[in-house]
Amino acid sequence: AQLHYSVPEDREPGFSVGDLAKDLGVEVRSLAARNLRLVSEGVQRHFQVDLAAGVLLLDSRLDREALCGQSPTCSLHLQLVMENPLQLHRVEVDVLDVNDNAPQFPKPEVLLEITEVANPGTRLPLEVAEDPDMGSNSISTYELSPSKHFALSINVRGDGVKMPEIVLEKALDREKVPVHHLTLTALDGGNPVKSGTARVTIHVLDANDNPPVCDPPISKVLLEENVPVGTLVTKLNVTDLDEGPNGDVEYSFKTSNNAPGKFTKLFSLDARTGEIRTKAPLDYEESSAYEIAVRARDKGSPAMEGHCHLRVELIDINDNSPEILLTSVSSPVQEDAAPGTVIALIGVKDSDSGDNGQVHLQIAKELPFKLVSSFKEHFSLVTSGPLDREKASGYNITVRAVDSGSPQRATQKTFYLRIADVNDNAPNFSSPFDTAHVQENSLPGTSVFSVSASDPDEGSNAKLSYSILDNGMQDVPISTYFRIDQDNGTIYTVRALDYEQDKVFQVPVEVKDAGSPALSSTAVVHVFVLDENDNAPSIVYPSVPKGSAFHQAIPALAEPGYLVTKIVAVDADSGHNAWLSYQLQGSAEALPFQVERRSGEIRLAQALRESEDSHRLVVEVRDNGTPSLSASVVIVISREENSVQDFSKSLDLPQSSPEDTNLTLYLIISLVSISLVSCVMFGLVAARC
Repeated sequence: AQLHYSVPEDREPGFSVGDLAKDLGVEVRSLAARNLRLVSEGVQRHFQVDLAAGVLLLDSRLDREALCGQSPTCSLHLQLVMENPLQLHRVEVDVLDVNDNAPQFPKPEVLLEITEVANPGTRLPLEVAEDPDMGSNSISTYELSPSKHFALSINVRGDGVKMPEIVLEKALDREKVPVHHLTLTALDGGNPVKSGTARVTIHVLDANDNPPVCDPPISKVLLEENVPVGTLVTKLNVTDLDEGPNGDVEYSFKTSNNAPGKFTKLFSLDARTGEIRTKAPLDYEESSAYEIAVRARDKGSPAMEGHCHLRVELIDINDNSPEILLTSVSSPVQEDAAPGTVIALIGVKDSDSGDNGQVHLQIAKELPFKLVSSFKEHFSLVTSGPLDREKASGYNITVRAVDSGSPQRATQKTFYLRIADVNDNAPNFSSPFDTAHVQENSLPGTSVFSVSASDPDEGSNAKLSYSILDNGMQDVPISTYFRIDQDNGTIYTVRALDYEQDKVFQVPVEVKDAGSPALSSTAVVHVFVLDENDNAPSIVYPSVPKGSAFHQAIPALAEPGYLVTKIVAVDADSGHNAWLSYQLQGSAEALPFQVERRSGEIRLAQALRESEDSHRLVVEVRDNGTPSLSASVVIVISREENSVQDFSKSLDLPQSSPEDTNLTLYLIISLVSISLVSCVMFGLVAARC
C-alpha cells in the first residue's frame, strides 16, 4: 500500500506523523507479532515506529532546506515491512516548509564603484539575496536606505527572481563626497516577515580633473652649510584632489636642457614622497643660495602637473680658518733700520662672510715690530723700535690671524727674520791697561804679552787686527823695540832690551775691525824690563888704571881703628844685583887691616910694627847677583913718619874731576828711576783695584 503523510520541518522529535495501524488496517496489538519495522531509504534515520501505539514518530528534527535544498517539493520515502504474511508498504512523507530562514546576502558588505563623471540613470547591479525557504517564505522585495544620489530599482527575471539595481539619480562629485554608504534590505513573504541586510559602499571613482597644487607655490628654506649628506631640506606639500593614479603625484626637478641646474648635483628629490635632501656637501663660500624648481605630475590620463619653487638659502658657519699670505719678506734687515721700516707685506683671507670673515692680525707685544693696516685684508709689518743684532741676531715672528666668528678660528704662521750686522760696535780690550814683564837681554822674538779684544759684531765687522802705535813717548820709536802679531795680538821683542838703559816701556796697542768704516780702540801695555846681573861692580874710588895699585900713606903712630881709606864702588844693576860687599882677598900673611863689609872702609886693625914699612892689600868688591860678579883694586899702604891723621888728606881725593861728577849723576838718576817705576806700579795696581 502507499501511505502519504506530511509534517512541518520545525517539529520536534517524537512528533506523530501518522497512524500506521489505522491507515494499514491492522490491529495495534498484532503489530509486534508481525514484527513491523521501518526501512528508510536514506542513510540518516529520521523516523521511528511506535509499535505500542501503532504510529510513525519523528526521530530527529527535519530541515527541509538541508534535505531538499531549493526543490519546490520535498518528500522522504520510507518502507514498512510486516511478516506473517510478509508485506511491504511504501510511505511518502512530505516535509512542509516553514519560514525559519531570513534572507541573506552573499556578502555582508557590497563594494561598488562609479566614476564621478557618470551620467544620471547609470545602473549598478546588485547581488541577489538568498532565502532557503520556498514559496511565500522566499524573498518578496528589496528596500534601499534614503540617498540624494541613488535609488533602488527591482527587475524580475523570467524565473521570478527579483533583481535589485541601484540607479544614479544625481550627478556625483568625488572631491565633495568620495564614498556613499547605503543599506540594502531583503524582505521575505513569510509571517512574520524576516529580512536580511547588506551594507552597500559606493566608491566614486576619480576623474583626473584636478592638477597637483603646491602649497605654498614659492617657499624659502634656511639651511646651515656643511650639514651632513642626506639631511632633509624640506618635504614638498603638494595636494591633488583626485585619487588613485589621478592623485598619485610624482616629483622631478625642472631644469633646462641647455643649462641644467647645478642644484641637481647637490640635492636629491624623492620622486614618490617629495622629500628634498642634500646629496653633497654645501659650501656657503661657493654659493650662498640655490633656486630649485620642482615639477609635480600626476598619473592620470591625460596627466596634469603643478610647479613648486624652492629657494634654499645657506647660513654661513665659521668653517674656514683664516689664511695668512706672506707677500714679501725683507730678510735680512739691517740692525740700524729706522723705526717704521717695512719688513714684510702680509695678506689675509677668510672665505667666510660677515663676522666669520672679519680677520684680525696679532703678533707678540714684546717684539720690536708692529702691524700696520695698508688697506682691506693687507697689512705691513714694520719696525717699532731700534734693532740690535748683538742682543738678538734674529726673530721668530709668529703672525696669528683670528676671525670674529663664534667659535673663533685662528691660524698662525711663523717666519724667521734675520738681522744683518752693521759695524756699530768698536772692538774692546779686556783691559785698557795691562802689565807685562820681560827679562833684559832676552833674544829678539821673545813673546812678551798677548792682548785680547772682542767685537760683538760679526763677519768682517768682527775681524780684528792689532798694531802698535808710535806715540813719541820714547826717544826711539817703540816699533824698534817691539812688534805685534796683527792676528792674535801677541807682542814680541824686536831686539834685546837693556834694563840699565830702559826699565819700562809704554806700548800703545790699537785694535781695528774690518768694517766700513773701521772702528778701533786702544790699550796701553806697560812692559817692565826685569834686571839681570849683567854688570860687574865698578870701583869709583880709588880710581887707578887697570894693572896699577893705589898708594896710601898712614902715620907711623896710627892707632888701631884708624881709617886708612874708603873704597867706593857702584853697580849699574839694581836690586839684589846691586847690593855690594867688600872683602880682602886671602893672603898668606896676616895683615893688620880690616875692611868693613858694607861700607868699604879700610881701618887699621892693630898698630904697625917698625919693621913693617908697607902692606899690599887686594880689596874685592862683589855684588849679590846670580852668578855673582866682582871687581878688585890693589892698595899699597906705607908708613910715614910725618903723616897726620887727616882723613881728607889720606883720601887724597881731587876736587871733583869730571869723571867723578858723571858717576855721581848716574847714581842719582838710577835712584830716581827706581822711585818713578815704583810709583807707576803702585798707581797701576791702585787703578786696577
